[in-house]
Amino acid sequence: MTTNSAPTQANSSSFSWFQNTVIFSKMIKLSHSIFALPFALAAAFLASEGWPDALILFKIVLACFFARTLAMAFNRWADAKIDAENPRTAVREIPQGLLRRSTVGWITVAFSILFVLTSYWINWLAFYLSPIALIILLGYSLLKRVTSNTHLFLGIALGLSPVGAWIAIKNEFALLPVVLGFSVACWTAGFDIIYSCQDADYDRKVGLHSIPSKVGIKNALWISRFLHLATVGLLISVGAIGDLGTYYYIGVGIVSAILTYEQCLVKPNDLSKVNLAFFTLNGIVSMVFMTTVILDLFN
Repeated sequence: MTTNSAPTQANSSSFSWFQNTVIFSKMIKLSHSIFALPFALAAAFLASEGWPDALILFKIVLACFFARTLAMAFNRWADAKIDAENPRTAVREIPQGLLRRSTVGWITVAFSILFVLTSYWINWLAFYLSPIALIILLGYSLLKRVTSNTHLFLGIALGLSPVGAWIAIKNEFALLPVVLGFSVACWTAGFDIIYSCQDADYDRKVGLHSIPSKVGIKNALWISRFLHLATVGLLISVGAIGDLGTYYYIGVGIVSAILTYEQCLVKPNDLSKVNLAFFTLNGIVSMVFMTTVILDLFN
């Protein structure tokens, strides 16, 4: 009796594809899209002064997804050797052999093309600016080799999201999204400094640059606090520029309280709560901000 192995092979191939997709999603920390995307959506609502058109909202989400994916994939591709040598990051997907570095490189190229095509689909201004956005999104991953200010460049990369969403709706620049972008940049740089405290000793040992490795964890945490204070100040400025109301400022107040709590969690001699400060609380910050912006617009 003969058996047909084709269905079995097809099922195996499908499972392998699904497994690799799951591994890739884990590698790029897909769940962390919650950091920048809500700020982009909030900017879209502010630009529309209400509900944005469903199609343009879909384009914004698509562009944000492609931007974040290409940035994270390139980061893992560029840092594969560094990750393999650092005990904290040696468990990542490329060092563990779960994904090939070359595959991740080609995925970066593919998603970069998709990002540019989506920008073209949005409008001409977004398309013309997409190469600049690409340079920023890809470039920050290389900067820790040459400068301690890499956290600020990461902040700028995420700060592009509300500016891009505004351009998608309005097809022009304006002061409000730029100020909101700077607030996202300060917020991101602040929590990235906290996260990088874990690698301060290793970075100093191998010659990588970060604020904690340059000035020490204690001083780095003070810089992080200053950046988060600036975040709140800029968010208040956004409210004034946009003539926003009570719900918005309640949101800013909640964000301020969360950032204060985040700063209290991490101490120079105790980094055990970095993950709570970095992952959980910052996800709440972005969701609270988006929710209160929408509530303010509809009340």
